[in-house]
Amino acid sequence: MLKFVIIIGAAFLLYRMFANDQKKKKDTKVKEQVKSASRGEMVQDPVCGAYVSVDSDIRVREGDKVHRFCSFECRDKYIKRLDQGHSAQTESQTASAQKENA
Repeated sequence: MLKFVIIIGAAFLLYRMFANDQKKKKDTKVKEQVKSASRGEMVQDPVCGAYVSVDSDIRVREGDKVHRFCSFECRDKYIKRLDQGHSAQTESQTASAQKENA
């Protein structure tokens, strides 16, 4: 019985050490991202708000501005939103042109 209690206690201590180590790594990563963002090395994803490196390969150019994304999914959502906005703008311009011609 004593061996069982010692083994359970040792397993619990190992678990706590591992869990605490993971938490520290996560906190360190978040702090590093915030520091990088404040130095201008990272930008915010316009869709989900995640911070992305300026060197990110997933990007879309809109006029003079370049947007960077954390994933292709966010990029596709942004492009879809742009297309919907562009089509709505085109429809309103066509409607006003028709009213002027009438």
